[in-house]
Amino acid sequence: MAQQHASGSTASVPVAPLPGRGSGERRCGWCRRVLPQQGSVGRPRLYCGQACRQRAYEQRSATAKAGLPGDVVLVSRAELDGLQDRLFQLRCALEDVQTLLQERPTKAELERSLADLVHSTGRLDRLWVTERSN
Repeated sequence: MAQQHASGSTASVPVAPLPGRGSGERRCGWCRRVLPQQGSVGRPRLYCGQACRQRAYEQRSATAKAGLPGDVVLVSRAELDGLQDRLFQLRCALEDVQTLLQERPTKAELERSLADLVHSTGRLDRLWVTERSN
């Protein structure tokens, strides 16, 4: 989503494909809602409806006018800071597990450390499944 901060500056983050859920579900290219299953004939749907298709077109047009590559997403400073905070939490949880594994952890210590890791990962996962507000 193209966004500009109150300060007038922008931050760009390259877009990576969303991680698969293993179920083969497809998501709308704009709002990220799960698309209904489709028959084997014809091109796969990219958007859940005309409104999402139009917003995606407007986004591509604005990006092209600004001279930005099509795979760049502009986010606000607050959104970028939030993402970096979550990634830092995940990195810390991974380091805690690695440190614990070098010692002789008790089952309870290992369970607690792994629960923290799962908790950190879960919050990151929500970034990809949250639908975009229109």
